[in-house]
Amino acid sequence: MSSPIAPRETEVDVLIIGAGPAGVMCANALAMAGVNVRIIDQRSAPSSPAQPLKVAAGQADGIQPRTIEVLQSYGLAERLLREGNQMQMAAFYNPSPSGGIERTSRAPDVTAPNARWPFEVTLHQGAIEAIFLDSMKAHGVAVERPIIPTSLELSKSEDELRDPNAHPVKVTLKYLDPPAGQSDTEIVNAKFVLGADGAHSWVRKTLGITMDGEQTDYIWGVIDIDPDSDFPDVRCKTAVHSHNGSCMIIPREGDLIRLYIQLADRDVLDPATGRVDKSRVTPEKLLAVAKESFKPFSMGAKDGFEWWTLYIIGQRVASRFSLNERVFIAGDACHTHSPKAGQGMNASMNDTHNLAWKLTHVLRGWADISVLKTYEFERRKYAQDLIDFDKKFSKLFSGKPRTEDNQDGVSHEEFLEAFQTFGLFTSGIGVHYQPSAITHAQHQALAPALVIGERMVPHVFVRAADARPYDIQDVLPADTRFKILVFTGVITDAVHAARAAALAEEMNAPGSFYHRFGHGDPARVFDVLSISAAKKEDVNYTDLPKFFRQHWSKVLLDDTDLYARVGGGGYERYGIDAAKGAIVVVRPDGYVGTVAPLDGLRDVDAYFSAFMAA
Repeated sequence: MSSPIAPRETEVDVLIIGAGPAGVMCANALAMAGVNVRIIDQRSAPSSPAQPLKVAAGQADGIQPRTIEVLQSYGLAERLLREGNQMQMAAFYNPSPSGGIERTSRAPDVTAPNARWPFEVTLHQGAIEAIFLDSMKAHGVAVERPIIPTSLELSKSEDELRDPNAHPVKVTLKYLDPPAGQSDTEIVNAKFVLGADGAHSWVRKTLGITMDGEQTDYIWGVIDIDPDSDFPDVRCKTAVHSHNGSCMIIPREGDLIRLYIQLADRDVLDPATGRVDKSRVTPEKLLAVAKESFKPFSMGAKDGFEWWTLYIIGQRVASRFSLNERVFIAGDACHTHSPKAGQGMNASMNDTHNLAWKLTHVLRGWADISVLKTYEFERRKYAQDLIDFDKKFSKLFSGKPRTEDNQDGVSHEEFLEAFQTFGLFTSGIGVHYQPSAITHAQHQALAPALVIGERMVPHVFVRAADARPYDIQDVLPADTRFKILVFTGVITDAVHAARAAALAEEMNAPGSFYHRFGHGDPARVFDVLSISAAKKEDVNYTDLPKFFRQHWSKVLLDDTDLYARVGGGGYERYGIDAAKGAIVVVRPDGYVGTVAPLDGLRDVDAYFSAFMAA
């Protein structure tokens, strides 16, 4: 009788449990940063673009404008825009006096005035995950499948928990399909663990974290079809309020559309128990309900159903997002809400976009471990705001339309106003992080339109060396570095030039933050760019002090391109006075961390001293 194979024991910096959008976003960001990361998933294969009817849980598919910007910061937006469908316009339908429905108005899908891409992109979750999986592969990381965690233990030693080099988390993994001759068990000793394992998160339950909130009475069905329809707005995001209930169209890649269909209790509840009975619903029944809501227009499916599901809106937020800043949860594991406003996948990926750079800085010894507290501080507040928004939006969307016979119903004007008012929030453009160690608003007045705690506003500047136009976001990639933007004023002016020279000397002094927190190679930690208000015809990039042109590409001008098609007016757009200038610190995740006057380097030093490690 052969003896059992002993489980192997391993170490890792970060173990990610769950390879949905939140997990692969984090794994890719960490892999690009060179962090020792592993990611496991219980599924034997990733999500596929066309999943059969047996699937019981929804697949997200909408990418909001801010999330496109985030993907761009990792070099991944081009593929998303190429493969996905762009939702540019929204249409609104309400009951017609002659019966059926009629179009009440059309409007832009996104009402976010400074969005770089003012539209949503829809693409199946499997294809979105594939963008990350391919990027991870290029950096030597792949999802390990099918594996489940079976136990998680966190050290109680305060010394271990405070030491970023310790491995205080022990996770036991079970291989569901182990290779021949290998144990089906592995013990992983991790510095940090991320639970990105969905709404029924094993990690969250193991940590004893509760989900706070409630479930609504609204029951919705979802079907993906290639429509056979004469509905004129079938390729627009469309909200339909009818006497038969509410529907929403989300156009998808290719010819597909997704239909969200409000259901009556009688359609889905078991009369005996009052509980939802999914066996009472079929995709054919969902389409039949939709057909009634779209009259007088026709709505059919050409080739059956690509996918379908049923859900009841639940709006909940986890009571906390981490345990001792060693085990974290993200995405659906810590917040759930209705899918119609297109927030789920976006919120999930932005959770781990927020977390990844902080983990990287701690692991490299660049930041104090306390910086990890800002993950829950920033993302839990956002999740609570999201739930509050979702309650209002779901109520408006699911409510009966206002008519002569129902004056208490939802009017078109009320719904449209909410749709547009919420635009900044739903687009992700208006996400605002409150003051903390990494978000310091003391000198906001120096750049009032660059809101500290919000993402860097896109604008086109030109490079001084070759007059090539660049969006500012494209020179601020998610490469884990803090970006120090020095708005020097008009560098061809002798007074402004002298001021810039003095600042460069001060910033390059041994006692400044640049060297104190530079860990022997400050250019790995900080990326310094200068932005002058001088004209391209008058300035040489060599006019800038050498410290502000560590590479020829780091000198930008607030001027138009050579054909006056793009650029110019950046100082004005940001509210920066060219006579005064400003220092703008942009965090590695693209959010403005602080602003300071050109003679206020001590405030920049104080900002970094609050969380960086020397």
